Amino acid sequence: MSQALLIALLAVPALTAVVLWSLPVVVGERVAAIVGSAVSGLVLVGSLVLWWDMRRPHCPCVTRAEVSYGLPPRTLPGKLLPYAQTDVSWIPQLDVRFHVAVDSISMPLITLTALLVLLCCLYSLKITPRIGRVRSLIALLLVIETGVIGTFAAADLVLFFVFFEVVLIPMWLVIDIWGDHHDRPGRRRAANTFVLMTVFGSALMLLGFLLIHRQTGTFDVLQLGEHPLRGGHGIALAAAVLIAVGLAVKMPLWPLHIWLPDAHAKAPTVGSVLLAGVLLKLGSYGMIRILLPILPGATATIAPYLAGFSVVAIIAGSLACLAQTDVKRLIAYSSVGHMGFIGLGIATMSPEGLNGALYANIAHGVITGLLFFLAGAIKDRHDTSDLRALGRALYARLPRIGGLLTYACLASLGLPGLAGFWGEMLILLGAYHPADWLPRTTFVVLMVIAGLGAVLTAAYFLRLIRNLCQGDPAEYPPTAFAVDLSRIELVTFGPLAVLTVFLGLWPFTLLNEWMFL
Repeated sequence: MSQALLIALLAVPALTAVVLWSLPVVVGERVAAIVGSAVSGLVLVGSLVLWWDMRRPHCPCVTRAEVSYGLPPRTLPGKLLPYAQTDVSWIPQLDVRFHVAVDSISMPLITLTALLVLLCCLYSLKITPRIGRVRSLIALLLVIETGVIGTFAAADLVLFFVFFEVVLIPMWLVIDIWGDHHDRPGRRRAANTFVLMTVFGSALMLLGFLLIHRQTGTFDVLQLGEHPLRGGHGIALAAAVLIAVGLAVKMPLWPLHIWLPDAHAKAPTVGSVLLAGVLLKLGSYGMIRILLPILPGATATIAPYLAGFSVVAIIAGSLACLAQTDVKRLIAYSSVGHMGFIGLGIATMSPEGLNGALYANIAHGVITGLLFFLAGAIKDRHDTSDLRALGRALYARLPRIGGLLTYACLASLGLPGLAGFWGEMLILLGAYHPADWLPRTTFVVLMVIAGLGAVLTAAYFLRLIRNLCQGDPAEYPPTAFAVDLSRIELVTFGPLAVLTVFLGLWPFTLLNEWMFL
């Protein structure tokens, strides 16, 4: 039953996309958002059922695994503990198998993906792009859902690569066709940069996978977890560097982040939500799933450098945010800083750091998804996201949207009691207590610098609240007071707002899922 359910989570969105494209244009345009909402809702329900079934006592995923990776005893299992596993031969000549499975690391991310796609489809029921073509947009969102869920479920390196690439062309089309209607050359340039950078990273990642296969004779993640490629030099190190750089492009980490700000700024609202909420997580998930358990020694060698680039991303992203005059670009650069924290947590190779990275992955998807929805709501009403054109006094002009924006900003800057706090706290704690085989002094210095980055995060979000939300409403004519939060927006934004406080008050709802404590 669980195997069939996992296959359904992969197949149903893809088949629905094909059905939508096969419908007559008039019919397809009328029913696309309804069908997309219904199907993505079923996927969300299916993912919750699978997660609940996986958490039952009989499941092997909930037992603590003591696995040796050729490192000192205090180690980090990123090893896949499979549930709902399907393993069949796919391309026997290349030793590639269709091998999918889930565990306590992948299921929260699959559920987050299903939730955000559902909210994007619901949002499209009333708020559609000016260019129209809703049928194709919804179909592409469902294809993206298939690719992301497949990546999180892949237990074969080549299959991971294939699903990793499935999301590329659909997202390119979403940015290029439905992006900023004021700047067609700009959205085409942003889409092309996104494609080129991602293809570059994917090519490097695939080379790393081929090196692993050359040394081990398999692409199977389970087998590689049981028999990792030991050693921190030679081919193992080359494979780790290639894979790390490829995944860092997708996260993205500095200086490979150059595609992200334009892609977010030019993408439609639903594109920005999925790009920040789930696509960036493909890179960080790959580091935890592939680098740590399969190349432990080589990962330990490159960990200080990964941590260093991550901290630079935190500072550079924060400084860039202070200079932004566009709401969407500011939120995009904030993602660079937040993903830098996640990279730092992974690089610590410590239980605290890994728990923090996994938690921050989920929290960032929820909070930043809400932020981009709110930025889209503001842009829909004013036809711009430029702070200089938007003016101030959002509290008076759009009180509910202004209040929600403040709430999301406070969550993103790490206010205790909201979801953004726990991930950053655990990551900083992990940097203070990195794995025993890593240079502690280096990580403590990086922890201090990252802490300064957290202060800068608070500064730019508070500056955004002051410049956009506060002010004298008497300065604006009556025409500046647009319609506040609509029902469909309330339905769309509400689950993310509730999850933000729920994860902030009950963090062990997720932390108990993982086995690194």
